[in-house]
Amino acid sequence: MDILGIPIPDAGPVYLTALAVHIPTGLTCVISGAVAALTRKGGAAHRRFGRVYVWGLAVVFGTMTVMSAIRWRENAHLFFIGVVALAAGCAGYLDRRGRLSDRVHITCMGVSYVALLTAFYVDNGPHLPLWDRLPTWAFWLLPSLLGLPVIFRAIRARKPAS
Repeated sequence: MDILGIPIPDAGPVYLTALAVHIPTGLTCVISGAVAALTRKGGAAHRRFGRVYVWGLAVVFGTMTVMSAIRWRENAHLFFIGVVALAAGCAGYLDRRGRLSDRVHITCMGVSYVALLTAFYVDNGPHLPLWDRLPTWAFWLLPSLLGLPVIFRAIRARKPAS
């Protein structure tokens, strides 16, 4: 079976149920993470969308864990990217008030978002229009090549607390 040109493995009802939760929650993470990054830091919208991102990421990690357990050989690499995304997201969320420093919060949340996008493109990039013309290494590196300069710019732009 395939949806919008993306093949869906026939791995049973548990896999399909996890996938049915995984897809909309992943989209929620992409949108809420972008909104949190683009809103005033410390403001109500930033905090609200940041919370939605982290909780959504936990659900994405849970569903991805189920799908990886069912299809470990095909999905192990995605599981490990998910571990990075969740660990960085949790670390960034725990330092949301910048107790260590705003740099830690920005870096961890940014790395989490980049890892989320990397997993998506590694898994789906070969089936997406235009992306299907890129070499495999691009799915692994482009999210970082685009995301890391944005993270560094956000760190530089953030004024240290006085």
